[in-house]
Amino acid sequence: MDDLLKNLSNEAKEIISLLRKQEEIIWFNPQRGKQGSLNTVDQKSVADMQEAAERLQRFAPWIELNFPATAADNGLIESPLVPIRLMQKVLDPEAEVKGQLYLKRDDILPVSGSIKARGGIYEILKLAETIALKHQLISLADNYAVLSSPENKRVFSDYSVAVGSTGNLGLSVGIISAQLGFQTTVHMSSDAREWKKVKLRSLGVEVIEYDDDYSKAVAEGRKSAEADPNCHFVDDENSEDLFMGYSVAALRLQHQLKELGVIVDKDHPLFVYIPCGVGTGPGGVGWGLRHLYGGNVYVFFAEPTQSPCVLLGLATGLHDKISVYDIGLSGKTEADGLAVSRASRPVCEKLEPSLAGCLTIEDRHLYSLLSMLEESEGIRLEPSALAGMPGPVVLSSSNEGRAWLAENNLTDVMKDATHIVWSTGGSMVPPEEMQEFIARGRQEMQ
Repeated sequence: MDDLLKNLSNEAKEIISLLRKQEEIIWFNPQRGKQGSLNTVDQKSVADMQEAAERLQRFAPWIELNFPATAADNGLIESPLVPIRLMQKVLDPEAEVKGQLYLKRDDILPVSGSIKARGGIYEILKLAETIALKHQLISLADNYAVLSSPENKRVFSDYSVAVGSTGNLGLSVGIISAQLGFQTTVHMSSDAREWKKVKLRSLGVEVIEYDDDYSKAVAEGRKSAEADPNCHFVDDENSEDLFMGYSVAALRLQHQLKELGVIVDKDHPLFVYIPCGVGTGPGGVGWGLRHLYGGNVYVFFAEPTQSPCVLLGLATGLHDKISVYDIGLSGKTEADGLAVSRASRPVCEKLEPSLAGCLTIEDRHLYSLLSMLEESEGIRLEPSALAGMPGPVVLSSSNEGRAWLAENNLTDVMKDATHIVWSTGGSMVPPEEMQEFIARGRQEMQ
């Protein structure tokens, strides 16, 4: 590893030096737009997203039957996009952030209450469709609600699903797999919160705990699944299906923005700030948005100061060949879904040409922002879901942010910009634990 670090550019060494200090920083991706025009839309990529969206549509009757909370959206698992004007005033008393600030509320996504409901559930539904077609349980034109019948669930019970997780992905995969009838095992890292394990076990899911980090849980899950030909492993580090499931969010967001009358073009840029762990969730969303909006969307990933694995992987160009442990960071954070030490290589490769940048945040600020949002808007999120919240202010008020805006000819159009902070989870947190989060946030604000 010393040899790898020695051969890095001076810019990469400077970033490592800043990350080692565990300070909050914003990093702008120098590779953005270097591999050709961002305004060239790849029609195959859009078609792939549409195909994933159509598969979710086919499953809508089954989803609505099994999860009545989705009835209002006819079996679609979707979240609202809401303005947070009061939070904008509290967050930015100097009014340096121009334009409108919205919250994408994946914290209240039906079924599992987090962004992971997008990718995790999509991958399992695709698996179920493949098995159902193989066994001639359905045709593509059928009403998929028939998959709830006892005889069809018996077919699924001959198959198993495994996943490694810090929490929310395991929750999403576990809930949907158990409902379909799959035998399900979730390999959980030491960062996972206890209530998530309890919830899974109550559904009959086997939870295997490791006194180690996320990478270990994924590796063990992968290894155990390889021994069973009927076991499907949900690979958070490498799965194309997970990635495509997340990308459907871009299509849904495009529809919501149109409904709100929000224009996205070079004079009305769109900025999106998404919490990031291994990168698959925010990567899928960001990739999808890039193929819909080209160079007029600017996606930023937000990571804890102790585990900025994607920032590290991209800034060094080493992707998954470097870990936060290699630069002396602990990888420990209270943002359990973001406690990842090594980035996904496929995500780094796919996002490097278009990602605007990454920012880091200290755990204590996650809590103060959590409390701030609860007091101003009455919205309760889990700590990791707040990671992107400082993004608009850092971009608009820091010297680095202003310089970057000027370099990209954005300064004069910021008054017409739209900022979306992506909230990734919170509605399933037990009330007593949420009260502790809020109380801690109030302490941090003093």
